[in-house]
This record gives sequence, structure tokens and C-alpha cells, in this order.
Amino acid sequence: MKFFNLRTILFLSLSSFLLVQCTSDPIPGPPGVDGIDGADGADGTASCISCHSNSARDPIENSFFASKHGSSFVGFAAGRGGEDPTNRCAQCHGEEGFIDYVELGESDSLGYANPSPFYCSTCHSKHRTFDFENDGLDYALRNPDAATLVIDGMTVIDFEGPSNNCITCHQPRSSYVIPAEDGTGKYVVTSSRFGPHHGPQSTMLEGIMGANLAGPEGYPGVASSAHRNGSSCVNCHMGESSTETEGLHSMVPTEAACVECHPSGAPDRLAEFDDRMAALKQLLGQVVGEEYAVDSLGNPVYDMDGNPVGNGVTVTGIIVDTPEPDRSQEGIFSTAEAQAAWNYKTLLEDNSRGIHNPAYTRALLENSIKALEE
Repeated sequence: MKFFNLRTILFLSLSSFLLVQCTSDPIPGPPGVDGIDGADGADGTASCISCHSNSARDPIENSFFASKHGSSFVGFAAGRGGEDPTNRCAQCHGEEGFIDYVELGESDSLGYANPSPFYCSTCHSKHRTFDFENDGLDYALRNPDAATLVIDGMTVIDFEGPSNNCITCHQPRSSYVIPAEDGTGKYVVTSSRFGPHHGPQSTMLEGIMGANLAGPEGYPGVASSAHRNGSSCVNCHMGESSTETEGLHSMVPTEAACVECHPSGAPDRLAEFDDRMAALKQLLGQVVGEEYAVDSLGNPVYDMDGNPVGNGVTVTGIIVDTPEPDRSQEGIFSTAEAQAAWNYKTLLEDNSRGIHNPAYTRALLENSIKALEE
């Protein structure tokens, strides 16, 4: 009896399951009316393919590897941290340090054991928005915003576009302050690397962060340079090109990038730049200073009035060519002499031979020469 009941229950359950499945299909309705075919929409990936394709990438990569950015050289500086978060070499000399600096505000104080050389992923991450029509092509740059300079922590430069990414590193480091009159008339140089340290291109374009000595040449207004207002880092250094050794990511300006504004040809340096730089260097090599006295830790000694204390040993030349070209000598010098040396190093490290900002270059040069001649 129990067996019969169980068999009956199973049969009824199976039947009901089959019945549901057979009758659960929807009942067809009346035929619909054909609509009007719409126009084909734009390919959703078209804007991506314009950049993310081998034909677009290959010239970029090849030109990048021809540049100094793509040299693949990773030296001591790329792994170097340090106590001062605004003066760690790694933040501009290797990928990991750069990314940490941009995303976290500082690179690792302990440094990086195996730093990577610069590559696409150093400067590019992911798009902030895909609304390119309204927001512009951001090229997935890590740092397209205005930059606050590390040399003083206050001054902001905004090139209003992709060139802002360049300011991240192409600015004076905070290693040394611009020599300023402190009432003593003296300045102590404590390093053979005195100066803005390699990156004053953005500040030269802006027309700031030189030592503005008084002299016969007037200083132009801040951000008044034609290259600052009428062009940009990207326009001049990353122009379209049919060769991979200039323009693109080689950072070498093309003639085509210049002729739009210079139809008769663009000069490669400010007139008389080399001669005037040589004259300034000669004067700096003749400056006479004094070695500074040091305490038990090797730091300069100052008296109660804040004046640096010398040890009586003469130092000749604030800029010299030993042990390497264009090195500074340690010692006590006048404020004006140190300011002139700062300007020389700024113009040297800018590496544009005055092209970035001709008027500001001329003023720094001529007024520094005049100060040393007096």
C-alpha cells in the first residue's frame, strides 16, 4: 500500500511538471508593423583606435626610445629617497618614484631597490573621462593639473593642458634657495652642485625663479613670453613628424612646429647668447671668496649676528671647471656674486639657449654681468 502511494505521488508530480513546460511558451500575437531602418551609429571604438592601434603606437614608442626620457638608464638617483620629501631624486628619475610622487604627494623616503626606467606607464595611466568632446583629450596623463613649485611650496604654474605634466619634473628643485639679501651681504655655497638642479624649463617659460639683480635690462612681466602664451611644451617639442628622430615623443622640436610663428625660420638660440654666457662665466671664475669655518658636524659656522665665519683661506672662482665643467666652489661669497652664479646655472640648465624666454634670459644675463663688473 505504501509502495502504491509513493508511485502514484511520483507519477502525478512528473505529469504536472511536464504539463507546465508544455504550456509555458508565450502565445504568439499578431504580426507587428515594420519600422523605418535607422542610420548606422558611429563605431564606439573609433576614438580609441585612433590612439590604441599599432599604427599609432609604433611611431610614438620608437621616437620615445630615441629620446633622453627613453634611454632606459637607471642610475643611483632613480632609487634614492631622502628625509626631505620635496628633494628626493627618485621622484623624477624612475617610474616608481614618479608615480608615487604624483599619486601620493611624495616618493618613498627609503628609496627603491629596483627602480624602473621611464616608459609609457610613467606619464600615462587611465583617462579621467571619456567625454573627449566636452572635456578634451586628456591622453590619460597622470598630472595634467596646475603645479605648485617645490622650491617654495607656494608658486603655482598652470600651462592649461597636457604641458602641465611636464612641470612635475621640469622645475627647480628645492635643494638650494635662490640667494637673497639677508642683511649680511654674504651667501654660503655648500655644494659643488649649487643651482636650480637641472629643471628650470617651466620657470624660465614663466619668467620667474631667477635672481632678479638690478641692472640696465628690465625684467619682462611674469608669464608674458610669446612661447608661454602662444605655444606650449607639447606644441613645440611633440609636434607631428614623418621621422621618429624629431617631434612625437623624441622631444626634439620640428621645423614645422616653428614656421607657423617664424615663417622665415626660427633661431636656435638667443642672439649673442653663447658669447654673453662665456663672459658671465669668465667673471664668475674670477670671483674671490673665502672658505667657511665648520663645526664638529662639518656645517658652516655663523656668529651671533648671523654672519658666516671664514677661516682665512681664499677661494678663487664661484663657478669653475674642476673637477667637472660648470661646478660651483664651496665658500663664502657676496650675495650678488651668488645671485649671478644662480642665474648662470639657471640659464645653463634651462638648455634652450634663451629660446624659452628671450627677454627674461637677456635680463638675467646682462644684469648679472653688470653686477660682477661693478
